[in-house]
Amino acid sequence: MVLGMSLATFTLVHVIISLVAIVSGLVVMFGLLGSNRMSGLTALFLVTTILTSVTGFFFPFTQLLPSHMIGILSLVLLAIACLALYGQRLSGAWRWIYVLTAMISLYLNVFVLVIQSFLKIGPLHALAPSVPPSEPPFAVVQGIVLVFFIVVIIGAVRRFRPPAVITF
Repeated sequence: MVLGMSLATFTLVHVIISLVAIVSGLVVMFGLLGSNRMSGLTALFLVTTILTSVTGFFFPFTQLLPSHMIGILSLVLLAIACLALYGQRLSGAWRWIYVLTAMISLYLNVFVLVIQSFLKIGPLHALAPSVPPSEPPFAVVQGIVLVFFIVVIIGAVRRFRPPAVITF
C-alpha cells in the first residue's frame, strides 16, 4: 500500500501524472519556440512534473537508485524554473534560466520514459533485454532524444521572448 492505494494503483497514478507532464511539457516546449508562454499549460507542466518526481520517492526502495538521483536533480531544476517564472517573472537572465531548467526537467522525464518503455514494452525489451537497458537500440533512441532536446532547447533559449509585462 502506498498513500492508501495498492502498489499497482499507485503505479498507474504515477504513470498518468508522468504522461500528462510529458505531453503538456512538449506543448509548452513548442510554445517557447514561438514566444508563447502558455500560462495554463505551463502551470500544468510544472505541477505534474514536480508530482512525477515527488511520487517517484513513494515507491518502496532499500537503497538510493539512479532514478532517485534523477528525481532529486529534476526537483532542483524545477525549483529554479518556478523561481525564474513566478518569483523573478522572467526578467533579464531569468528568461533563459527558466527555459533551460524547465526543458532539462522535461528531458529527464522523457529520458525515464524511454528507459521504462524498454523495460516494460515487450518488443522494445526484446531489443534491449538487460536491466537497465544498455544495448545499441536503446543507446540510439536515447541519443536521438538527447540531440532533439539539445537542438530544441537551444532554439527555445534563443527564440523565447515573452511580453515585457507578465500577468498571472
